[in-house]
Amino acid sequence: MTKFVFVTGGVVSSLGKGIAAASLGAILESRSIKVTHLKLDPYINVDPGTMSPFQHGEVFVTEDGAETDLDLGHYERFTSAKMSKRNNFTTGQIYESVIKKERRGEYLGKTVQVIPHITDEIKLFIKRGAEGADVAIIEVGGTVGDIESLPFLEAIRQIGFEEGHSNACYIHLTLLPYIPTAGELKTKPTQHSVKELREIGIQPDVLLCRADRPVPEEEKRKIALFTNVQPNAVISVVDADSIYKIPAMLHDQMLDEIVCHKLGILARAADLKVWEKLVSALEKPAHEVNIAFVGKYVDLTESYKSLTEALFHAGMHTSCKIRIHYVDSEEIERTGCAALKGMDAVLVPGGFGKRGTEGKIAAIRYARENKVPYLGICLGMQLAVIEYARDVAGLAGAHSTELDPETPHPVVALITEWLDREGMVEHRDENSNLGGTMRLGAQRCPIKAGTMAASIYGDEVNERHRHRYEVNNTYVPKLEAKGMIISARTPTENLPEMMELPQDQHPWFVGVQFHPEFTSNPRVGHPLFIAYVKAALAHHSS
Repeated sequence: MTKFVFVTGGVVSSLGKGIAAASLGAILESRSIKVTHLKLDPYINVDPGTMSPFQHGEVFVTEDGAETDLDLGHYERFTSAKMSKRNNFTTGQIYESVIKKERRGEYLGKTVQVIPHITDEIKLFIKRGAEGADVAIIEVGGTVGDIESLPFLEAIRQIGFEEGHSNACYIHLTLLPYIPTAGELKTKPTQHSVKELREIGIQPDVLLCRADRPVPEEEKRKIALFTNVQPNAVISVVDADSIYKIPAMLHDQMLDEIVCHKLGILARAADLKVWEKLVSALEKPAHEVNIAFVGKYVDLTESYKSLTEALFHAGMHTSCKIRIHYVDSEEIERTGCAALKGMDAVLVPGGFGKRGTEGKIAAIRYARENKVPYLGICLGMQLAVIEYARDVAGLAGAHSTELDPETPHPVVALITEWLDREGMVEHRDENSNLGGTMRLGAQRCPIKAGTMAASIYGDEVNERHRHRYEVNNTYVPKLEAKGMIISARTPTENLPEMMELPQDQHPWFVGVQFHPEFTSNPRVGHPLFIAYVKAALAHHSS
C-alpha cells in the first residue's frame, strides 16, 4: 500500500515547498524507499503551457510530453523518479474532468458539487499518480487560507482519514520573519497558519520553519506548544546558498526518521554520501568559467530554472565554478556585444516571440566569429541556423516565419508552411490552438557518426521537446554546402535535431532543437552540458 506525505505552505508563497518536498524525497530514496512526487496547482488554467514566465516561471516538460509546474524539475533532479502527466494537475484539469463526466451522465442526474464530486476527483487523481510507489510526496500549491486551494486541502484531509493514521503524514512549511527592531524571530505568523490548517481538519505532524537564521530551541518549544506538534518535529530550515545542501540539513534534524516513524516504515539508514560529494565539489572548485546567458527574461531567472541548474551540475562534475552572466538580448540590440567580451562561452536558450531575437542573433554572430564556445537550445539553435544562413550562406533576410511571416528565406518554419510553398499541401492554420500544436516530450533520434554530437551522446539521443517551428529541410543543402553539419535527425520526419560547425570553422559550436536541461540531474550531470563547460574551460585557459 502506498503511503502519503502531504506538504502544505503557510504565511506567504514561494517559501520553497518544492525544494523541501524534493529534498525529503532524496533522503527517503537514500534509505531504499521508492518515492514519487505529485504537485497540485490550485489555478484554473488547464496547464502552465500558455502562462507567462513572468507569472509562473519555467514550464517543465515530462518525458510523456506534459507541460507542468517547474517543481517537477526539482523532483526529477533530487530523486530517480520520472515525472509524467499524472504527477501534476490543476483545478482546471479537475473541473474539466468532472464536467466531462457530468455531460456523459456519469453522475446519474445528481447535483454536482465541490464536495463530494470535486474532492473525489482530486483523490482519484492523487491515487492514480501515486501508484507503484512506497511513499508519494504530494505538494499542494499556494498557501493555507487561499480560497482556491480549499478543495485540495479538503481532499488531502479526507485521504488521511480514509487511509488511516499510519498511512498519511502532514508537513507544513511556514515563515518565521526576523524583526530587526525587536531583535527576534516572530512565531505568530506560524501559529496563525497552523491554526488555519487545523480549522479545516488537518493537524500537521511536522513543521518546517523557514528563517534567515537558526530557530532557537526556546522558539521551537513555543511553536510546538501552540501548534500541538512535537518539539523534535519543529524543524529549522535556514536559508542556504545552494539547494543541494537542503537534504543534509533536513536529515541532520531527523526529518526522514520522523516521517518513517509516523508512516510505520522500517528502512535502512540514510546514505547521503553522494550529496556530500556534490556540495564539496560546489564549495571547492578548481577552475572558474564565465558564461554569457543571452535571453529576454533575464530579470526572472526562474524562467530558466532547469537550464541554470544543468550548468551548475556540469560545474560540479568538471570542478568548475560556473559564473552565469545574464545578458538582456534587447540591450545587445541597443548597444552591441560589449557585454560578451571576456566571456568564456555564450548560451542562447529557448523562447517564444520576436522581442529581442535580433540581439540573440548578434550574440550568435559574435560567438561564431570570435571562436567562443556556443550552445543554442531550441530557439537558440533556430537562430544559429538563421545567422549562418544570412552571414555565411548569403541568404539575405533569412528568418523564421514565426518572427517574420514575409521573410524571403524561411529557413525556420512550420512543416506545413514549407510543404505549402512547394505546393505539396494546402495551407492550414497551425496556431489555432496555442496549447495543442507543439512537438512535446521525448523522442529518440540516431546521431551521425564522426560528429561532435556522436562524441557527446554516442549513437543516439533521446531528449524532450517543446516547440512548433522546425528548421526548413529545403534550405539544409545550401547550409551544408557552406560547412554546417546536421548531426542528428528525427527518424520518421527527417527533421534536423542537432547542428554543429566543423572544427576547422569553430572549436565548439552546437545547436539542439530539444531541451537537454530537462534530463540533467546533479548526481551524474549531463553529457552535453559537461562537454560545453569543458569547451568553455579550454577557451578560458587559452
